[in-house]
Amino acid sequence: MTYERNFDLLNRKFRELFFPTLMVSIAGNFAVLVDAFFISMFMGSLYLSVVQSIEPFVAFINVIYWLIGLGGSILCTMAKAEFNDKKGNAYFTISIIGIIIVGLIITLSTIIFQTSYVQILCHSAQLKPLVTQYFYYYALGIVFECYMVSLAYFIKTDGFINMQFRAFLLCNVVNIVLDVVLMKFLNLGISGAAMATTVGHIVSAIYITLYFFKSNRTLKFIKVKSSELIGYIVDICKAGFSGSSIPLYITIRLVFLNALIVGILGDLGLAAFNMCYNTIFLVDIFILGTSQSILPIAAVYYKEEDYTGVDYVTKRSLKIVIGFGAFFSALFILFPQIVLFIFNVSNPADIPTVINVIRIFSISFIAFAVNNLYMFYAESVQYNKLANIVTLIQGLIFPILFAYLFAYLWGAEGFWASLVVSEFATLLFIFIYSKIIARKSNGEYSGFFLIKKPEDSSVFEFTLEGNVEDAVKLSENIQKSFNDDRLSVLVSMAIEDMIVHIIDINDNVDLIDMIIRENGDYILISIKYSGNSINVMEDESIESNIAILNKISQKIDYSQILGLNNIVIRIK
Repeated sequence: MTYERNFDLLNRKFRELFFPTLMVSIAGNFAVLVDAFFISMFMGSLYLSVVQSIEPFVAFINVIYWLIGLGGSILCTMAKAEFNDKKGNAYFTISIIGIIIVGLIITLSTIIFQTSYVQILCHSAQLKPLVTQYFYYYALGIVFECYMVSLAYFIKTDGFINMQFRAFLLCNVVNIVLDVVLMKFLNLGISGAAMATTVGHIVSAIYITLYFFKSNRTLKFIKVKSSELIGYIVDICKAGFSGSSIPLYITIRLVFLNALIVGILGDLGLAAFNMCYNTIFLVDIFILGTSQSILPIAAVYYKEEDYTGVDYVTKRSLKIVIGFGAFFSALFILFPQIVLFIFNVSNPADIPTVINVIRIFSISFIAFAVNNLYMFYAESVQYNKLANIVTLIQGLIFPILFAYLFAYLWGAEGFWASLVVSEFATLLFIFIYSKIIARKSNGEYSGFFLIKKPEDSSVFEFTLEGNVEDAVKLSENIQKSFNDDRLSVLVSMAIEDMIVHIIDINDNVDLIDMIIRENGDYILISIKYSGNSINVMEDESIESNIAILNKISQKIDYSQILGLNNIVIRIK
């Protein structure tokens, strides 16, 4: 019987993360679409210009909680992969407390300097009173939004994926109900839309706080030394910058592009531009769901030098995002009337412009999907330089460069075409860059995702079913793989004892992944499985599996990450 690795456990974990994360992405982005839908329904499609005017500020808020929340959660995940719970808890503590403080500061500043914010965001005198109404009530919920989203990133790392989903779902249910009540029945107009969003964030923030009352949570608040505080903050911002720069660049980009399109087509152009961005939000729901599923898995497996695992999950994700991009491109090119229906565009004079814009813009979806997946992947495996370059050119340089150039040459048609060209230019850059780096590395890195090549001669990978018979047979097979008799006996004993112990403490263990790697002076045995946790401290019984393991091994580390039990045994 062979026990070659079949990636079934990794595939199952990907699916387990993918669907809840997709639902979180749907819930997280749905608020934007819901507000746009009800504003169009109850007030008319041109009122979407109000929402579009405020989008740069909304994107700026995304910058904040991606920088602190996402950055902190990535480092927390890596710390847990290194079995450093203290460091993981430090990142958790600083990120959550930090995001609350920053959120409060932003909320207060928007109240005090509201007129200045609106002056920067809105270029139309006719829209400014409406923008002021929407902006005021939206700003009141900023601290709750930042706290809720940031904590959601961390509780996913801790395995509370369903709780994360329910928090976002609750936010949107409240938002939808209040949109109808406040806008239609209480006639609060654009202010009602902003109130609904804010109350949704407040309710979901209260719900997600229940995490702190869970007895099985592993993340806790700890006291961090003041001398270490600055270092932790810098690390968090570095880790989160490439991801958070996406909404940062969107913020800057929208300020420039909003002004440009208003000058070309006026309020109708701004409304059509808003519809484009709302359709990309719809696509981004599925792209973010896939990308944020890969992020924690790639981070953990890359940290453990499991490059074949990283390769598997990236290829799987690439197929999914290309499928989503192709589907939505075809959908909106063939049936642009869907957008007209969603945003209640009924004026015969506006319909030709909107249909033309949507068809052109939809061509970019496949490139957009691949670019965004690549950015999240590069961030998760700490290719920070590459991630920062890609986010900069895709999010800021190419869109503004091509928009102003094409608009100058071909007017409005050139502006819409530039949105497509900028995405495909980014994809071409990534392809060429990856080719150059792979060639310069002399085989160390390969492929579009620059996967590091494992040293085949010193790595053995297995998947086995959770039964004693397979454990014994695998142990016997492994014993034949080493020339050193003493080493082969110790490794085979360690594997058999650990697997038997895992089986003993679980009613059912269907799959166990194992990697054996020569690492300098040590043999590393990495074991992953779903099920009950283990105690790697020495057992009182001298004949227990764990007691024997502690005697024959140099060190045993254990952690729970992403709902998987992760054990690393080192034998000198």
